[in-house]
Amino acid sequence: MTDFMNEYCMHTATCGELRKGDVGREVVLCGWAWHNRDHGGLIFVDLRDRAGYTQVVVDPDCVSADDFAKAEHLGREYVLKIAGTVRERGAEAVNPNMATGEIEVLAKSVEVLNTSVTPPFSIEDGIETDETTRMKWRYLDIRRPEMYQALHLRHKVAQAMRGALNERGFLEVETPILANSTPEGARDYIVPSRPNPGRFYALPQSPQQFKQMLMVGGIERYYQIARCFRDEDLRADRQPEFTQVDMELSFVDQEDILRHLERMFRHLFREAMGIELPAPFLRLTWREAMDRYGSDKPDLRFGLPIADVTELARGCGFSVFRKAVEAGGVVRALNVKGRCDFSRGTIEELTEKALAYGAGGMAWIALREDGEPYSVLTKYFSKADFAALLDAVDGRPGDFILFCADRFSTVCRTLGGLRLDLRRDSGDYKFCFVTDFPQFEYSEEEGRYVATHHPFTMPYPEDLPYLLTDPARVRAQAYDVVLNGVELGSGSIRIHNRDVQKRMFEALGFSDGQIGERFGFLVNAFQYGAPPHGGFAFGLDRLVMQMLGAPSLRDVIAFPKTKDARCPLTGAPGPVDSAQLDALGLAGLLRESVDAPAKARRSQARVDVDAAASLARLRVAPEEREALERQMAELVAFAGQLAEADTEGVPPAGHVVPLENVFRPDRAGTPLPRADLLAGAPETWDGCFFVPQVVE
Repeated sequence: MTDFMNEYCMHTATCGELRKGDVGREVVLCGWAWHNRDHGGLIFVDLRDRAGYTQVVVDPDCVSADDFAKAEHLGREYVLKIAGTVRERGAEAVNPNMATGEIEVLAKSVEVLNTSVTPPFSIEDGIETDETTRMKWRYLDIRRPEMYQALHLRHKVAQAMRGALNERGFLEVETPILANSTPEGARDYIVPSRPNPGRFYALPQSPQQFKQMLMVGGIERYYQIARCFRDEDLRADRQPEFTQVDMELSFVDQEDILRHLERMFRHLFREAMGIELPAPFLRLTWREAMDRYGSDKPDLRFGLPIADVTELARGCGFSVFRKAVEAGGVVRALNVKGRCDFSRGTIEELTEKALAYGAGGMAWIALREDGEPYSVLTKYFSKADFAALLDAVDGRPGDFILFCADRFSTVCRTLGGLRLDLRRDSGDYKFCFVTDFPQFEYSEEEGRYVATHHPFTMPYPEDLPYLLTDPARVRAQAYDVVLNGVELGSGSIRIHNRDVQKRMFEALGFSDGQIGERFGFLVNAFQYGAPPHGGFAFGLDRLVMQMLGAPSLRDVIAFPKTKDARCPLTGAPGPVDSAQLDALGLAGLLRESVDAPAKARRSQARVDVDAAASLARLRVAPEEREALERQMAELVAFAGQLAEADTEGVPPAGHVVPLENVFRPDRAGTPLPRADLLAGAPETWDGCFFVPQVVE
């Protein structure tokens, strides 16, 4: 009997617990009819609950005629209560695919607690039903074993985390959901205040400021499992509302927190999954991670480190490399061991991916098994320099080496992306810490420096003199925990000194008025003896997703939203009636804006002509820009109209007009002058232009 069974339960056993040792035991089972079969007078019912399945045998000699009649007319997902005796199956009837496959329950009574209409999909694992349908009937989807196991693991992780933090003297404290709007990197969800017309709350993106004030209040060690909200573009590992495990500690430095986090994550894996993670976790500075892996969230389950060959490329004969270095960029390479057999199609596919990541092209070397290089680069390097190039990337016979030359950020994005595209996962769990992030990053859109993490992160003491004079030089005492290439969470040592916080706001361009309006309560709190403190927060959903190897956060959340932040189950978000709008002072809002479909809103997005031209390797003349922007915007709008077309019930058609052969007559024409043909090329040389792929 499992621990949750007691005198208040209808059942005395679960459908997943009975084994050969329970033979002869009298039990009462409750659950849903999964499958039922009539075999010549005996009815077999596979009964399912959250713990598993048990086969029940209904014999007309062992139950009443009324109960047998009920069993004859059972439907899928009928809710049943069955009393009976556990008996051993015959050797030929043992089912090795079921945990309870050695036993069955011979029914003595059958009670139908509720009937069910036919479900829209099969309640079992491995179904191919589309995700939106599953989300629309989420209460049925949750009955599937793999969904229950995901929620069960989530529960175990949360409980293990609570236990670990409680043992270490942490206090669980709740912070407000209705708060003020602060800049934290994403748009806020805002809530109008009826008693305060024209005023709005913001749902918290994180409890950042409140947990710092708890440290000022002397709590010293705080945590909570907090609901957080961010209005941002969604993807597989993002949801508009999510669960964050939040913590803050006083009288600590960065090393104290990193040791605490390593111990906590090892405890979570041990308790929830029975896995002993190796220690210590690898530590990389932000610069080391970007240089070696092209990403500040490196996947360490495989090798493929990035090699820097900038100095070897400086002054070389290959103009693409040389010009990139002269412009202040870098030249770096990936060595794909043992893959000199990449086909032309594979190489072209990699080149297309490099272009999509923003690179201008991709050079490469294939080292044949006999050591002979196959590459255009041999023409531009001396034998000695070419040998040094191969040595720098650890080139060996059988290897395929690809290069990228561009700005540092573009090269990191390109090679980091290609590294993931070429990965061979080991199936392990590989943690690492990434530290020493830049304090600021420059926003081209805003024309100023913005905080890389948030404006409350403490810089390293030796970098404080450069806050206002050289912001790009300042390093933050910030750290991320990364698991298998996914950022689980971030943290930092916080600013506890009022003067340092004021200088930080000044470096970010906030006026005194903005500081007082947005952060005045926190700055004022620092006047009253704020202790040194730091913290960390990680996504509970994201951690469980990684533990299970699930492809999406939606697989580990009970009631998730779709990619356009809608709930197929409840229909949220939906319109509200005029009385509610009147009470909130919002009656002037256009009703159609409430119901406007997401696709129509997306169709209004501005088209980046420069980005499109860069990908197409074209130069856009100033006099062409306005017309191109208008034409591309019209194409996007037309695509939006097509997407909204009602195709329900319309059968697919291979062709919408009759097919016929049409022969185009050959007519000689006057060829265009070469200068006209090359007018749109970004760069020409000797009557030719450079294409994205390096051609032999």
